[in-house]
Amino acid sequence: MTAILVAAAVGLLLTLLGTPLLIRFLHKREYGQFIRQDGPQGHFTKRGTPTMGGLVIILATVLGYGAANLIELRTPRASGILLIFLIVGLGLIGFLDDFEKISKQRSLGLRAWQKIAWQALIGITFSVTALRFADRNGLTPASTRVSFASDTNIDLAFAGAGVGLVLFVLWANFLITAWSNAVNLTDGLDGLAAGASAMVFGAYTLIGVWQTNQSCNYGHDTMVPTTCYQVRDPRDLAMIAAALMGACFGFLWWNASPAKIFMGDTGSLALGGAVAGLSILTRTEFLAVILGGLFLAEVMSDIIQIVSFKSTGRRVFRMAPLHHHFELGGWTEVNVVIRFWIIAGLCVIAGLGLFYAEYLRQLIFG
Repeated sequence: MTAILVAAAVGLLLTLLGTPLLIRFLHKREYGQFIRQDGPQGHFTKRGTPTMGGLVIILATVLGYGAANLIELRTPRASGILLIFLIVGLGLIGFLDDFEKISKQRSLGLRAWQKIAWQALIGITFSVTALRFADRNGLTPASTRVSFASDTNIDLAFAGAGVGLVLFVLWANFLITAWSNAVNLTDGLDGLAAGASAMVFGAYTLIGVWQTNQSCNYGHDTMVPTTCYQVRDPRDLAMIAAALMGACFGFLWWNASPAKIFMGDTGSLALGGAVAGLSILTRTEFLAVILGGLFLAEVMSDIIQIVSFKSTGRRVFRMAPLHHHFELGGWTEVNVVIRFWIIAGLCVIAGLGLFYAEYLRQLIFG
């Protein structure tokens, strides 16, 4: 537990104290946000606000995880290294996208095919590697079984290992792309994505701690295997989730309205990748849909708007994603953010409740 607290504290302090340094550096370089012309008019005052703040979140997460391992003189495990790889890799794509926007002073960064190619490279590397590196108990970081609160009986390797690998790579890449885009879409108001992400990572910290305490690897409930968790490195995942939670809270101090800095695609793609990676590695792929219900609502509003406009020529929302709909309806930005935080919190509570309810169900009914 000490290592998890250290990870959270380091993540918090580094973003809390390091973000002002990044703000000054970005101001000096004139690396400011470009505002889209078709957005809410009140957002034009944000033009020039430093962006790429996700750099400090990523750095704080990596150092938080490193410090947590160092304090207990332990080596990072495979699952932790894989998750860090996914976070840093997607953060790098976001950084290149942000830099392209800043250098060319436009709202569009990398071309679509460039983003897809880079995301595919990171996603395929992550997913293929996640099915390797079995520990002494034969557990790999990820599983070809589709999961809710734990692995289900639906196995993507139903037709053989080769087919299972291909299907898992496609499934994992879908999750990585979906979650990174969902958080990216949510990052449209001051503090919205950072606050909601902190809650989700807080939930995954608790899940990681619970899975550690109830791990089949450590002999918990070995006589009743359905009540223990077949997760390779839950403690490492809890450390990283705690570091992410602390980093998001520290960053939120500077990102809350009126924001002194934006996380940019650098941060949103990295955080979305972290949610996807945690859901895959903790075997909670569909539970993550509930935990991150706010992100799901944001991305679904965008999809509904596009489908409706292209099929009927009519818009369902005043503007997508969803937070802009309420802004244009007269809500202040702060009202939208606080109310969406409440929704995010309720989703997290519901997700944790279902996680524990599933454990009780297995305990009672087997």
